[in-house]
Amino acid sequence: MTTPCARAAAVFGCFALVALGLSACENTPTAGHAKPSAATSAESMGGMRALVTAAKQEGTLRAIALPRDWAGYGSLINGFEKKYGIKVTVEQPLGHSEDEIDALSKRGNRPTAPDVIDVGDTFARKAAAKNLLAPYKVAAYASIPGNQKDSKARWANNYGGYISIGCDANRVKPCPQTFADLLKPRYKGQVALEGDPRRSATAFASVYAAALANNGSFDDVQPGLGFFTELKHRGNFNPLASTSATVASGRTPISINWDYINLDYADQLRDKGVNWQVAIPFDGSFAQYFALAINKHAPHPAAARLWHEYLFSPEGQNLRLRAYARPVLMDAMRRDGTLDEAAAARLPTVEGTPQFPTDAQLEKARRTVTQGWAKAVSG
Repeated sequence: MTTPCARAAAVFGCFALVALGLSACENTPTAGHAKPSAATSAESMGGMRALVTAAKQEGTLRAIALPRDWAGYGSLINGFEKKYGIKVTVEQPLGHSEDEIDALSKRGNRPTAPDVIDVGDTFARKAAAKNLLAPYKVAAYASIPGNQKDSKARWANNYGGYISIGCDANRVKPCPQTFADLLKPRYKGQVALEGDPRRSATAFASVYAAALANNGSFDDVQPGLGFFTELKHRGNFNPLASTSATVASGRTPISINWDYINLDYADQLRDKGVNWQVAIPFDGSFAQYFALAINKHAPHPAAARLWHEYLFSPEGQNLRLRAYARPVLMDAMRRDGTLDEAAAARLPTVEGTPQFPTDAQLEKARRTVTQGWAKAVSG
């Protein structure tokens, strides 16, 4: 006799029932279900319980370039480890998007390869074009806006924010509010980026924002390179890549970075006597999201897929929000009542609706910056 629960599973899939708390239908892997390395959803493995079981058996998740003070990753790693008993190891925590793609390309199916990556969406497209990523749809895949995910489910954006200017108000007076301000003589040797824009998605976005502030457009990033040429010419550019350590020590007193990073620095460094002020420049407002993807040859394929389920769950998305990052599912969670409204209220107000470059515009800009950055800051 077919039970009501079994009939429901046949119609909706056991994973959907798990999301509703109907755990009695959870399956373990059986004949006909995909193995973890081939699973394109939890349902294809036999349900969320089967995915959790397989991930716990693997016991480890290998990540790369995930600083604990970046977009809530400290809390996310702790939460995932506590919830599932799976150890998360992070290689090269201060690495950049290009380092992550290099690791996938060079290590192939070796056990030292990363299971998952977190990269700027321009770099996610590059990794997909190189056939490095595994297609996988998390439970919330349908709720992710269409322009924030790959049509083949090889990557999906998870969180984002706005380019901002962070400033140590104890060392810099007054703090700059716009890109135009950064060219003023008083900021000599003080203006730093998060990294090299040829390898860092954050620094690349900073060049894009500078372009918008200087009569550029999504189609024309060249004025952004021109801005940094002028910044270097005036002696204001600081070539040291900014991190929480360089901010705390005063070595990068002005840092162009995502608002969620600069706002988190303000919280974390307050007790150390650092008065870190944050401004979203109205002359170069630029928003972008970061994408999550699974290595096609992930050494721990079940843990990789479970990690994604966790980061796209209400729990994971709210942990992003509490670290000032804007969850990609923010609108959907507000509609279904799962959003942490108190955390949402702490986000800085931004005028207007964010606009995003197209894939073609991003690729064109990436090529322009890759080819022109060295010349822009030489001499």
